[in-house]
Amino acid sequence: MKKITLFGILISLSFFFIQCKSESKSNDFTTLTKTYFHKKNLLNPLDATLNGQSDYNAQLVFEMTDSFRKEQATFFDKYETELSKVDYETLSDEEKNSFDIIKWEVAVGKQLLNSPSNLMPIQQFWGTHLTMGQFASGESAQPFKTEKDYQDFQKRMNLYATWIDSAMVYMKKGMAKGIVLPKSLSIKLPPQFDDMVTSKVEDNLFYSSIKTMPKTFSEAQKEAIKKSYATTINEKLVPKFKEMSAFLKSEYIPASRTSSGIGSLTIGNELYAAYVKQWTTTEMTSEEIHKLGLKEVARLKAEMENVKTQVGFTGTIKEFFDHVRNKKELMPFTKPEEAIANFEKIHKIIKPNVDKLFSLQPKTAFQIKRTEAFREKTASAEYVQGAADGSRPGTFYVPIPDVTKYNFYADEDLFLHEAIPGHHFQMSLQQENQALPDFRKFNWFGAYGEGWALYTESLGKELGLYNDPYQYFGMLGSEMHRAIRLVVDTGLHSKNWTREQAIQYSLDNEAESELSIIAEIERYMAIPGQALSYKIGQLKILELRKKAETKMGSKFDIKKFHQIVLESGVMPLALLEKKVNAWIEK
Repeated sequence: MKKITLFGILISLSFFFIQCKSESKSNDFTTLTKTYFHKKNLLNPLDATLNGQSDYNAQLVFEMTDSFRKEQATFFDKYETELSKVDYETLSDEEKNSFDIIKWEVAVGKQLLNSPSNLMPIQQFWGTHLTMGQFASGESAQPFKTEKDYQDFQKRMNLYATWIDSAMVYMKKGMAKGIVLPKSLSIKLPPQFDDMVTSKVEDNLFYSSIKTMPKTFSEAQKEAIKKSYATTINEKLVPKFKEMSAFLKSEYIPASRTSSGIGSLTIGNELYAAYVKQWTTTEMTSEEIHKLGLKEVARLKAEMENVKTQVGFTGTIKEFFDHVRNKKELMPFTKPEEAIANFEKIHKIIKPNVDKLFSLQPKTAFQIKRTEAFREKTASAEYVQGAADGSRPGTFYVPIPDVTKYNFYADEDLFLHEAIPGHHFQMSLQQENQALPDFRKFNWFGAYGEGWALYTESLGKELGLYNDPYQYFGMLGSEMHRAIRLVVDTGLHSKNWTREQAIQYSLDNEAESELSIIAEIERYMAIPGQALSYKIGQLKILELRKKAETKMGSKFDIKKFHQIVLESGVMPLALLEKKVNAWIEK
């Protein structure tokens, strides 16, 4: 039996009080992360719905308004102050990550508020008006299972009618200040609203969920919901869709600018610098990124020359691009279902090999679907995460506007990026990690998230793919596509490149179709900086893997490396580097 002395009791008590104090501070920080997440959801209710946070399903914010931006500023100031009260050194390693992430988000959020980007509240690629259409289809994140679900979305539809009014008000303010979209983007907007106007309410996209009402609803419930939806669509939404379309055609398009990049705007240079920081999570300048892009394009073009030689093509690399674009054998499908089935086949091939590279794998279910018709013409392939509670699987959406022109030479690579082990693994594991506070389970940093997905493309041979030289060329083409983005995005927004100049640069250096390239360039024009995130993040992860392999030698474990990168979810690249370095040293 151990003898207990007075000194021992005092030491034990002191340790007890230190522990209590530490736990109290930890509890305080946990509360801070919870309130931070709640406030973020209030400011971003559509994202909250996408993330399965059902408490916000009836809400919609008017993100372009001055009053909303004041709310954002108050939010950032509040959490800047809250963080200053935290004793950083008492936090656990994962809590320190949470602290640093909030600090980074607050700083970048404040920087973005310095420019009146709210005067361009809509564009053709993404945003509230397109998300509302997705949700209305009944096949996306907005649930339609209970009577309350239907009531929630009706409230959202009513708010959406007002949102369209607010968008027009702030677009007019933008017109007065010369802060407007390029005309090549503006002309893409009227069809997106015209398609929402139907002579019969039953044919309207916003009526879609009525056709799939649960059988458990009584006839009285069904009739009441039908009537209220029809009233909202006919009397509120359709008139606003018509009004927005008419405004775009008669006023906004004529006032739109002829320049392509935001650098031509008075607010352009400052705003682009903020976007570059937001999307790359680095301090890199646009000039540094442009030069890096040129270097990567040259490296990848040399590898493409090798494939051209391998398949026996004797023309120039540009002629080879045309050969790949137009090769009939690479466009074999006659039905959209065949394109989807090809992705299912790819999934089957890699399944046995995934276990060799990943010990940490998600439980969330996965599915492949064709992109909805209303947005298919302008959409890219994409992944939409599943619900955290498992009620909705992660979905890989594939646009197939014309199956006879669908070229599948890069499908193996595309599947790795958008699905497994790319976005599906990364996003699902992040949501499933119970050790993370909620705000991190549903967070997003493009450089990490897109960087991870691009990194996984390089794992194709290890996963049993790229045996066909054209599919390997597809991987090189996809990486080239992301390297080109570094050049054309910075070219457009910081070097006064024209839309046509950016399109031609892409045509000269990759095998994507001209129509696809035009859509991509217009995407970069609409969301400056976002396209930079992929290559910047991929290069950092590749750099960290090479460093770990070199320093650890025979102790390097690829499964463990992937676990270290994935387990804590998205974060700024500097934090990821710090995490991997700590693992290497241990």
